[in-house]
Amino acid sequence: MYATSEATYGFAKKFSHYKDFYIKHNDLYFSKLGFGTFKKEPYKEENYDFDYKEALKSAVLGGINVIDTAINYRYQQSEKEIGEVLRSLFENGEAERDELIVCSKGGFIPLDFPFPKNPYEWITEHIINKGFAAKDDIELDQHCMTTGFLKASLDKSLENLSLDCIDIYFLHNPEIQLQKLGTKRFLECLKDIFALFEDMADKGRIKSYGIAVWNAFIYDENNSEYINLQSVYDTALEAGGENHRFKYIQFPFNIAKTEGYRVRNQKMADGNYYTLLEAANKLGIGVIGSSSLLQMHLFRKSFKAEIGYLLDSDMRLKSDVELALQFVRSTRGILTSLFSSKMPSHVKNNLNIAHINAASKSKYNLLYRLSR
Repeated sequence: MYATSEATYGFAKKFSHYKDFYIKHNDLYFSKLGFGTFKKEPYKEENYDFDYKEALKSAVLGGINVIDTAINYRYQQSEKEIGEVLRSLFENGEAERDELIVCSKGGFIPLDFPFPKNPYEWITEHIINKGFAAKDDIELDQHCMTTGFLKASLDKSLENLSLDCIDIYFLHNPEIQLQKLGTKRFLECLKDIFALFEDMADKGRIKSYGIAVWNAFIYDENNSEYINLQSVYDTALEAGGENHRFKYIQFPFNIAKTEGYRVRNQKMADGNYYTLLEAANKLGIGVIGSSSLLQMHLFRKSFKAEIGYLLDSDMRLKSDVELALQFVRSTRGILTSLFSSKMPSHVKNNLNIAHINAASKSKYNLLYRLSR
């Protein structure tokens, strides 16, 4: 089972009182907010003293149908918690599998919880000795993108999530390997990986795939970690032909990190430069925005009153967090924007934006003038 056009549309219709909150792409209907399960500073023990389960359940019951995770988040705990919640929702008839768009990622060494006493021994036992990768394939003791490792990661993610198929499977931060490999070899590796993902799609293990990065798509093209989207797209064409399943990218976008909307750094086949969002739109690639709240660093001081007025003229939103989510929700070219919360009450508050219209394009663009 996997997300379908009919079921995701049916899910959206349940919340027909929401305003501008669902968008269609690739025959699926995405909620403009997605539930993420990343937690920074994973070595801290308190990251395992809580769970996302009740908050995730509240998100789905509240109209969010995009769920994002990665095998390494909280050392596989995030995926396992999602699996537990999904089983409960399906068994209780509160949601159907084909209504939900589930995303995960592979590339980082996941380890496991509780954290192994010797992570190097864990890597040797679970990766190198099993023939998934050689020691030289692992960068910074944390990242690997051999096809053997990625296939094993996908298999484990499906087990953790209790799913037969992942709707969107991302190659996670491949730019970590770019400087070591060089652009030519990097794209050759991508072709092999995309061929694997195409095979996994043929076998029903994933429906589509993409790349999730941090700054790689928004850097200046002379940066050693810069990735050109047109080159990645062309690589997908080589690997999968005209019907390839490279359909999505994910990168950070928020009210303080707006390069994807305003910086023309992506050179395309016509020789012209475009913003990342423009380039993705031209190629038909869906965009998922991560770090919508910049891990709460956006709120060290209050937003200007002008920002609140432009995003919410009727002043119905009650906090800067809601305004920040209203900003990303209003960005043209982004399907869904991820936030994370362990509190059901916070999820409910964040969904306040669904009761008002997105900011108009003219007001949205005024925000960029204010920030100059």
